[in-house]
Amino acid sequence: MDFEYSDDQRLLKDSVERFVQNNYAFEQRRKLVATEEGYSESNWKQFAELGWLGMPFPEEYGGFGGTAIETMIVMEAFGNGLVAEPYLATVVLGGGAILYGGSDAQKRAILPAVAEGTMKLALGFAERQSRYNLADVETKAEKSGDGWTLNGMKGVVFGAPSADKIVVVARTSGGSRDADGITLFIVDKGTQGLRVRGYPTADGLRAGEVYLEGVKVGADAVLGEVGKGLPILEKVIDFAIAAVSAEAVGAMKTLNDMTLGYIKTRVQFGQPIGKFQVLQHRMVDMYIAHEEAKSMAMMAAMRVGEDSEADRKKAMSAAKVQIGKSARYVGQQAIQLHGGIGMTDEYAAGHYFKRLTMIDRSFGDVDYHLKRFADLAN
Repeated sequence: MDFEYSDDQRLLKDSVERFVQNNYAFEQRRKLVATEEGYSESNWKQFAELGWLGMPFPEEYGGFGGTAIETMIVMEAFGNGLVAEPYLATVVLGGGAILYGGSDAQKRAILPAVAEGTMKLALGFAERQSRYNLADVETKAEKSGDGWTLNGMKGVVFGAPSADKIVVVARTSGGSRDADGITLFIVDKGTQGLRVRGYPTADGLRAGEVYLEGVKVGADAVLGEVGKGLPILEKVIDFAIAAVSAEAVGAMKTLNDMTLGYIKTRVQFGQPIGKFQVLQHRMVDMYIAHEEAKSMAMMAAMRVGEDSEADRKKAMSAAKVQIGKSARYVGQQAIQLHGGIGMTDEYAAGHYFKRLTMIDRSFGDVDYHLKRFADLAN
């Protein structure tokens, strides 16, 4: 299997890493996430100019026809700097739902605007009771003339405060945990009855609770076939797992480098603590955990496009388990090796650990994916 990047992929990697280096010094990021929006519109426009927002979309929809490998390259570099712009929410989640479930007309109306940076998206799929079960949907969509009326609530919708359109997962038939009867709807942010309560998440990014009270949408708001939206949602979430796996690898790499630099300069008992063999062993274990995570993230990017749904799900669950374990180990060791300073808000280590913790809890934690993998293997 060829793990070498092509010339174009190396150029992409260099450009994203250069952007992060120039625009995401820790103090720059702290100031950015403290603003009301939590990100920079100037950065977002630059993403569009560089082609990153249209990277995974086909050329006929204003994109560049990139693969999951290109998304992995972008997300890993974003993890290096804890990039705060809603790339995951707009391009991977919302854009993925449009790409995999939308009609030709819907794709032509939305994806070019996303690629140009003039439209942001979000995907509302989780509810208070659902935890990681994508089929646990109680938000209702009922027929109303030629269209639909939506009522319910979606929790922790990444990027919701800044989104122009929200893809809402609702139930059009069946019980609250049935696989059939789930439908995806495109809802404009300004639609009457739609309310978003935005807030910062633990890692400094933005999410929101989305309330739908008698929200009316037309028949053209439906993504895919009515009642058959779960496979679309599962595919989008699996692509999101591959994306955040790469982001976690980037964050772990930076956290390891930061910790190594610290123990080389922190003096105790008259010498740098990096001279102590037990701490050298811990750094080696952190390096191994990062390399294991990197291998699984690469595997996820290469296999997320599998034709077999079961094979795709097993690969994503395997990656998510290793990412979760590695992220927790690297984060905990980094904080311990830094000592008290690692717990302060003024130092970067804790911010990387928070983001790694959020990634572990997003789209299913270690326990959930261990069980999913076991169920799929039987």
